[in-house]
Amino acid sequence: MTDLSVFLGKSETPQSLALKYANRHGLISGATGTGKTVTLQIIAEGLSQAGVPVFVADVKGDLAGLSHPVKMKDFLLKRAETIEFKDYEPGSFPVCFWDLFGQKGHPIRATVSEMGPLLLSRLLDLNETQEGVLTLAFRLADDEGLLLLDLKDLRSLLVEIANRAKELSAEYGHVSRASVGAIQRRLLALEEQGAENFFGEPALELNDFLTTDENGAGVINILAADKLMQTPKLYATFLLWLLSELFEELPEIGDPDKPKLVFFFDEAHLLFDDAPKALVEKVEQVVRLIRSKGVGVFFVTQNPLDVPDSVSSQLGNRVQHALRAFTPREQRVVKAAAETFRPNPAFKTLDVITELGIGEALVSTLQSKGVPGMVERTLIRPPSSRMGSITKAERTQIMRYSDMADRYDESIDRESAYEVLQERSEKRMKAEEKARKKEKSARSSKRKTTRRSNRQTVSEAAFKTAARTLARELVRGVLGSLKRR
Repeated sequence: MTDLSVFLGKSETPQSLALKYANRHGLISGATGTGKTVTLQIIAEGLSQAGVPVFVADVKGDLAGLSHPVKMKDFLLKRAETIEFKDYEPGSFPVCFWDLFGQKGHPIRATVSEMGPLLLSRLLDLNETQEGVLTLAFRLADDEGLLLLDLKDLRSLLVEIANRAKELSAEYGHVSRASVGAIQRRLLALEEQGAENFFGEPALELNDFLTTDENGAGVINILAADKLMQTPKLYATFLLWLLSELFEELPEIGDPDKPKLVFFFDEAHLLFDDAPKALVEKVEQVVRLIRSKGVGVFFVTQNPLDVPDSVSSQLGNRVQHALRAFTPREQRVVKAAAETFRPNPAFKTLDVITELGIGEALVSTLQSKGVPGMVERTLIRPPSSRMGSITKAERTQIMRYSDMADRYDESIDRESAYEVLQERSEKRMKAEEKARKKEKSARSSKRKTTRRSNRQTVSEAAFKTAARTLARELVRGVLGSLKRR
């Protein structure tokens, strides 16, 4: 690479990704086993060398190899010689490992409040009515100064909403107890998938993703995603939340000489599968505007049609590995992929897509003034870092000396909605008990020696029933929260 670009490989001429246009986003696509991961790896290497921090989800565990130099093999040396890559040599890159479950990396956490009702509704797969109740919960927390940090805070708040349904319906609109119950069940299912590890504190500081090492190389933030991929909605929602947070918090910087961060969204189809229109529109907005914050976004997927047209049209840099075309549907995908490139008179793009070998790709990057380059059949350069995973001992060694260990490895649990509402419930129950004792004492003092009917008055019966029901529901609500901790 040079100070101005990342070397990708060679066709008739060298093919590079200009750092100036790396924040104009990109797409890496192709069938399984065609070389997408290596392409992602070499782009991450080049960006790091240029001092650009990177974030990437490691779906298969292979990208952890960025932390160690490659073992030189004949086929790598031959590839380097073929493309005249004279500066090729082994190299390792500064990495920081992260993991939502805190097992293969430093924990990443966000508070429930930071996630917000829209993304949380997506994560819980709520319908419109249930989403409305969840939105009400966030509004009530804001109005009453309740901190929603972790899932037990949200559960406690939902119990409070159910107990105050009549009161809150008058102020916020109809509150459906059935919807509250449905949300509680979805939260329980989410916890069983391990999501409670993600919600809490200390919450991630985004600046910790924007770091360089002592030599000025960009740190590659690697999210261990092999286990996370077993809960695809949590994976997609987390990455979208992270992208949204970058959009909201980073300052406008226009078009810098190089990005502040490049974000790779692997298995991109998980973001858009069954996504509601409102969510797709949000993604489109974020992708369109985040480039002015200096952030580049690269979607990585098998099928280029996984990315909606409204988003795909904003992806200026494209690397297309081989696609299969055996079925009518696959043939339509190949045709659509070919049409996204600026044609090259030297070959038919439609034909070449199905002929590409492993490590070959059709490449088109933005050139001077942001004009898409003509598509080129390119032999991708070999990586300088290890192709494949690392050992548990190697990972542990890197994590032990990471600056992030002291910041994130230990969780904290400060007073928030759960504690406040629990205290409020206890005070309410004590007040009700005091009222019952006072009423009992008053009835005793009014007894006369004459025989009195044992029949309760209507008002007495109503009071007892109301007090007994409220106490029973309140206890059930609080215990329900404790059981789900």
